[in-house]
Amino acid sequence: MTATKDLKIALFLGYKSIVNGHKSAIALMIFILSLAFVNLVFVASILSNHEKTLFRLQRLGYVFQEYALIFELTALENVLLPAFALNGSQQGYKKKAIDMLDRVGLKKRVNHHPQELSGGEQQRVAIARALINDPKILFADEPMANLDTNSSRQILELFQKLNKELGQTIVMVTHEPDDQKYVDRVIWIKDGLIEKII
Repeated sequence: MTATKDLKIALFLGYKSIVNGHKSAIALMIFILSLAFVNLVFVASILSNHEKTLFRLQRLGYVFQEYALIFELTALENVLLPAFALNGSQQGYKKKAIDMLDRVGLKKRVNHHPQELSGGEQQRVAIARALINDPKILFADEPMANLDTNSSRQILELFQKLNKELGQTIVMVTHEPDDQKYVDRVIWIKDGLIEKII
């Protein structure tokens, strides 16, 4: 089954965009199809698997529906994981991770484990983790799918804040039409084709 047909989406740095339709398939496709994306960026360059991994770690952030936190680790340790994957300085990145948790409103929860946090707080930890390596693009795959209305609004307002204050490009997949009031651009997908762009 093909999720999309000749899909071409232009990403504008500094924008908040949502894609409506085929939800997770599109977010996963954009995130995983690194070969095509890397070749676009580096033109005729051929990257090794290691170089592609580094590219994803350095340039892309990803927020999952299910938070994907490690329950044995604290909020701070979860945020630090992508930084350690780049062999970052533990002390330098620890300060940055605390700053990121503060930015998402969790400075007082840095030493709490996921099971001690609400769903909305866990998702904010996941957002801080996605931002730790200063990605050019943050992909969010239905980040409010498991949250109540109030927590969902808080996450959407947080994305707005990150976009405004950091100039963070965010691509969010959603099936909720009301989410469009929080973004600059909406791409509607129907039957594998772009139906409209608002």
